[in-house]
Amino acid sequence: MKTIISNGTPISYHSYGSGPATLFFLHGSFIDQSYWKEQVSFFKEKYRVVTMDLAGHGESGTNRAVWTLENMADDVVNVIRELQLENVVLVGHSLGGNLALIAATRYPEPIIGFIAVDNFKNLATPLPAEYESQVTEIIESSRKAYADTNEHYARMVLLTPATPQWITDKIVAAYRNSYEPMGQQTLPQFFEMYRIEQEAMPLLRPKMNLINVNYYPTNVDALEEHAVNGYTLIEIAGTCHYPMLESPKALNEALDEVIDSVLEVKTTY
Repeated sequence: MKTIISNGTPISYHSYGSGPATLFFLHGSFIDQSYWKEQVSFFKEKYRVVTMDLAGHGESGTNRAVWTLENMADDVVNVIRELQLENVVLVGHSLGGNLALIAATRYPEPIIGFIAVDNFKNLATPLPAEYESQVTEIIESSRKAYADTNEHYARMVLLTPATPQWITDKIVAAYRNSYEPMGQQTLPQFFEMYRIEQEAMPLLRPKMNLINVNYYPTNVDALEEHAVNGYTLIEIAGTCHYPMLESPKALNEALDEVIDSVLEVKTTY
């Protein structure tokens, strides 16, 4: 584990292997870089693989008074700069996909590929108006009972009754034990992420590649409308939001396919 200082906060990262491209894996909300263990093992023999703990997660620091998704995306850019990474394929799961999108449009030069894992299922699309009261209730509930609200959200949205128990236990514990000041401040921003997606999508140079789990459908019409520079969608079978835990072999195979296509496109430049 190594560390850089970004926006005054220690950011922990790992770097493995070498190769013609760097795969930069970004984890989702309230988990950490260790979730990419099976991907690191699979890809480090062919590529350089970098993982990091987002600020407020894992071994990274929590010493921020103000928590914004934009600053967390800047941390990603700062790691890329610090390590002088080139030919970067960003691979972001959940929140990591959103941060990868911001980072790719703020520092596009080294980015040759963009892959999101179980994200952008309603790309650049706001929640229907009838859900606004539910959003308010979730935010208020989080302020009163943070851990309980997080657990309820994880069970209702990210997991299903068919999810293996060990995964359910792992995710529930991660959500309950997450750093509350960060979670409280970023929660309202999640519901406004569609605005950032609307602004960022025309600026995203690489094609948007999605590897989504079929436990919850992807809105293809939204992709057609907003992924103006193209997209691919691979769906894999699963019961939850965490294919790196539930279906690592299927995820690795899908990633391998997409990464090959990214590198093929690069060689035609």
